[in-house]
Formats: sequence, C-alpha cells, structure tokens
Amino acid sequence: MIEQDTIRLLRECDAGIKMGVASIDDVLEYAHDDEFRKYLADCRKEHEKFNHEIEKLLDKYHDDGKEPNPMAKGMSWIKTNVKLAVDESDKTIAGLITDGCNMGIKSLNKYLNQYEAADEKSKDITKRLINLEEKLVIDIRKFL
Repeated sequence: MIEQDTIRLLRECDAGIKMGVASIDDVLEYAHDDEFRKYLADCRKEHEKFNHEIEKLLDKYHDDGKEPNPMAKGMSWIKTNVKLAVDESDKTIAGLITDGCNMGIKSLNKYLNQYEAADEKSKDITKRLINLEEKLVIDIRKFL
C-alpha cells in the first residue's frame, strides 16, 4: 500500500508540475514588468528542479510519471489565450497564474490526503511544491 500510494502521489505531482510549467510558458512572453517576469521564470526553474527530483523517484519504481489531463490542459490554454487576446496586461497574467496556482494547491492537498500511506519523502516533496505555489501567489499579488 505504501509503494502504491507513493507512486500515485508522485504521479500527480508530476502531472501538476508539467501543467504549471506549460502555464508559465503560455504567459511568460506577455509579461511586461521585469520583476514579474523574474518571479515567473524563477518559479518555472523551481518546478523543473522538482520535476527532476520526482522523475528520479519514479524511475526507482519503474514508472514513467503522468501527463496532465489533456482536457484540463486544453481548457487552460483556451482560457489563457482568450483572456490575453482581450487584455495582455500583467494584471490579467497574474490573475491567470493565481487561479492556476490555487487549483494546484487544492489538488495537491487533496492528493496528499488521499494517498496518506505514501512515504514521507514523497509527502515532503508534495508539501514543498504546495509551498512553492503559495509563495508565487503571494509574490505576484501586487500585479493583480
């Protein structure tokens, strides 16, 4: 049970990270303020570090990870592009990223509770990922 919950939790983190990186990639070129762009780029780098850490652990379990839900990814892309077509401001981007982070935080906490038998290392990674998302939301509030 521990191994199964560990793999499932890591897979959800993997999918969430991929979704977060794709979302940042979708908006980064539109960000105007240098400080805002730096927050986004730094957060993207941190997501990549988490991704490598998770991939190593999943490799240990001979698991390939998980891609984000194609429907969720597609809907996110559409929402982002429609909103940016209307208004390319940092305010719009900050709102989109905040919404995405909040969904990620909610999902990761749900999975942390759902896969309670996961090993402590995987739970720790999940909690650090949640903290990264929470920090970005706080950092970019001034751009809302």
